[in-house]
Amino acid sequence: MRVLLTNDDGIEAAGLQALRAALLNVDGVELAVIAPDGNRSAMARSITTRRPLWVQEVDFGDGTVGYATDGTPVDCVRLANLGLVAEFEAELVVSGINHGSNLGDDITYSGTVAAALEAIVLGLPGIAISQQSNARELDFRVGSAFEFEVAASFTARLVAELEAAPLPGGTLLNINVPAGAPEGVEVARLGKRVYRDELALVDEGGGGRRQYRIYGDASHERGEMGTDLAALAQGKIAVTPVHFDLTDREGLSVLERYELERLVEPAASEVTER
Repeated sequence: MRVLLTNDDGIEAAGLQALRAALLNVDGVELAVIAPDGNRSAMARSITTRRPLWVQEVDFGDGTVGYATDGTPVDCVRLANLGLVAEFEAELVVSGINHGSNLGDDITYSGTVAAALEAIVLGLPGIAISQQSNARELDFRVGSAFEFEVAASFTARLVAELEAAPLPGGTLLNINVPAGAPEGVEVARLGKRVYRDELALVDEGGGGRRQYRIYGDASHERGEMGTDLAALAQGKIAVTPVHFDLTDREGLSVLERYELERLVEPAASEVTER
């Protein structure tokens, strides 16, 4: 299986390097690494369109190389899909290991998850893998100490089994690994964040310029079981299948009852009268 490995923490990040080493030991895996040249966290599905991308070959010192780019995580997947690596066409995209959790609503901000989402947009399966810090945070505050061995080994074993038990089409797996020894694995739905952001003035400059911090604490609905947030809080590996179809099916029926076509003629008449 041809596997593309990427992340949003940068090609030198310890999480990516731990996962790279684990995947190299999986029989039958042909690995290519394309990752940002520095941290691109919380960039979501940003892509680079207004300038060319720099790409530099990186020697990992073990006989293998990767490619670093000044683009985004999604750019990395697109570069691979468009043939950056000669004679390599990915069959699976693995993104991570992220330094810090990607849980609940926060996955929409995550560059790690965005790279895996780009995979399913391109018709490929994707896996996003994130590691909780030793501080056991459940929000954007990321600790400084991480242990990636369990997450890397778990992901490598999962990849080894994908050919025998492939993911459903258009599906990625969002995986979050707790700090310490996991208490088990739970297939869980995305949880709901409770944000307590604050607008705090940090500094003032000349000409009316002000610098603000807009981040605050975030918690989760602790009584809601079956979520990725609850699973991680219980020390379990949380595995959540995610797809890209954002359509609200119930909303389609509701909007159809409004007969929105009746608004076209009055709107056009109003524009003509101006």
